[in-house]
Parts: sequence; structure tokens; C-alpha cells
Amino acid sequence: MEVRWIRVEPFRLEPPHTAFSLVFSLLLGVWSAQALEMSVGKVPFLEAVNGSTVMLPCTYSSCIGIKNLYFSWQFNDNGTMQKVCDSVIPTEDVEPDVKIHKERVEFVGKNIKNNISILLWNITFEDGGQYTCFGRNPKEMNKNHSAIFNLIVVDELRVVDNTLTIIIASAVGGAIALLMGFMLLKNFTLFVLAKLEEKNKECLVSSSGIDNTENGLSGSKADSKPTPKKK
Repeated sequence: MEVRWIRVEPFRLEPPHTAFSLVFSLLLGVWSAQALEMSVGKVPFLEAVNGSTVMLPCTYSSCIGIKNLYFSWQFNDNGTMQKVCDSVIPTEDVEPDVKIHKERVEFVGKNIKNNISILLWNITFEDGGQYTCFGRNPKEMNKNHSAIFNLIVVDELRVVDNTLTIIIASAVGGAIALLMGFMLLKNFTLFVLAKLEEKNKECLVSSSGIDNTENGLSGSKADSKPTPKKK
């Protein structure tokens, strides 16, 4: 009789600091998901013509809400941060009283939509550069966040060469049209073949009836001879 030995690992209790670290990590993850976030959109840059008016977009979001949220726009002037505008938003249903610190700037954000965007009127080449949208939320223990938007000022907008795009679109369109034409031709061919086969079956049935008549089978003309009269 073969005896097998099974090794049993002793049960270990995790030290208190390990459990605390796990709980702390979970709480930190939840806290990060609720943290303040500033966003300048999916495309954080804009190329605009000298003398035009542009909007610099920025919105904020917070899962637990805001209270006395401080925000500001700053311009990076060759390494020196210049304040463009700033304000404090008491609550989410109050429109802020924004202080403007630079000429040709207008606040156009509506707090109802968490929007703190600004307009720059009659931009010049000196207005080109990095603009930082900053926010700090005391309700989240002064959690802060910022997003950078780049403004590029040019004499005239560049003409985009769409030749390659047109060629690709034409090739794809031609391939699709060719495939559709092939499918139509295939369906038409199958339809004609089906009709020809149906017609051949009808001809075979008709030919069979004619042969039976000529051979004097039952129901044919050969059976219908008149009975001779008795004298």
C-alpha cells in the first residue's frame, strides 16, 4: 500500500500594516476618481490668423462637487507667467465675478456648464504661446489641476493638400462600385440561368406528352378510333 504525504501550508495572518496599505490604496483610487480635473478639449492647440478673435476653451469637473473653487488663466511670456484672469466660484449654481488682468480678454464661460473659457479679441503675434487653465477646489482639500492650451498666430492659414485624401477616397469608392457591379452581374446571371432551366423543364414535359400520343398509349389519339357499324 502506497502512502502519500500531503504538505499543508500553515495559515498566515497578514500584518496590520499590509491590510492598512490595501485599504489606503483603495481609498486613494476612489479619491483620485473624484479629484478635480481641468480640460481644454481633445485638441489642445489652435492656429489662428493675426487680427482674428479666438476662444480658449476650458471646463472643470469634480465628482463630489465644488465649493469656493478658485480658477485662473495664465500666459507663459518667455518663461514668465502672466495672469490673464481669475475668480472664485462659490457654488456650482453661481456665475463668478471674473477679474480681467489683460487687455482684449473676455470671460465667456457659464458656470452652469462648468465652463470657464475666455475670448481673445484682435490677437497679435505677441499673444501666441502657452495658456494654462488652473483650478483649485477647497472641498477636495485644495486639490488642484491644470491644463495647457497652445495658441499659434500666423499671417494666413496654411492650405491643406487633400490630393492624397482624394486619391484614396476615389480608389475606395471605385472598389466599392466594382464590387456592387460584380454582385449585380452575378445575381442577373443566376436569374437568367434559373429561367433557362425552368424553360428546359417545360420543353421536356411537352416532348414527353407528344411521344405518348404517337405511340398509341392510353389516352392518346390511337384509342379514339370509331367503332365499326354492324351489318
